[in-house]
Order: sequence, then C-alpha cells, then structure tokens
Amino acid sequence: MDNIISTIDINLRYSDTDQMGVIYHAHYLTYFEQGRTKYLEELGYQYSDIEKAGVLFPIRNVKCTYLIPIRYGEKIHLETSVLDVSKVQITYGHELINEKGQLCAKGQTSVVAVRKDDFSLFRFDKVYPELYNKYRENII
Repeated sequence: MDNIISTIDINLRYSDTDQMGVIYHAHYLTYFEQGRTKYLEELGYQYSDIEKAGVLFPIRNVKCTYLIPIRYGEKIHLETSVLDVSKVQITYGHELINEKGQLCAKGQTSVVAVRKDDFSLFRFDKVYPELYNKYRENII
C-alpha cells in the first residue's frame, strides 16, 4: 500500500486577505484543518462518526513557516501527510504549493486523542485500534 498524501485545492476568499493584500497568516491553520479532515476521509472515516463514538482530536501543537506570500486570486493546493503516530498523538505535515509549483508555506499540526465527555487523554491504539493502525501504515 502506498502512503497517503492527501491533496486538496484551497479556495482563497477575498475576506482571507489582510491589509497587505496577502492571505492573513492565521487562515493557514484553517487550511491545515481542511487537510487533516480530507486525510481522515481518505482513510475511510468521517470526523462526525468518530465524535459520535466519543473521541475528539484537539490540537496540541501547531507550527507554520511562511516562505512566499499567497495572494487572493492565486491557485494553491495543500498536501497533507502523517509524520508520526504515538499511542495518544498524531502529527501531520502540511505544504501549501502555488500553481507555479513553489512551496509557499509548510507546517505541522499535532492532535491528541481525548474522550469527548471529559477531555481526558486515552490510548488511541487501544480505543480505536483499526484507525490507529491505518495511521501507522501511512507514516511518511
């Protein structure tokens, strides 16, 4: 099985720009969220179904390096991969690439497995072993 690198096109909105005419830096984090959601779908799961099972994956850590400004009107896509999976945490890698093939930004997000009712950490490998194994199989 080939490792999954999830790719989505990002629709830039005029309201995403800042006073300098570039995409406001905080919006990159919402793009990363879209990438994580799409990645999970490519594994065959929906976040809503996982939440119904009592599992949440809140952000523990986020990092973004801005390399080339992205401006409204450009076509960009996001590539998301899994860099690491532990018993309680998943770390994703993200790359935003413009239509010229230039890397505009790169980042990482780490999410942790918590119980929906009390936000306590739990062992992802024990509670959701099938999903845990799918993530482990796709580490880049």
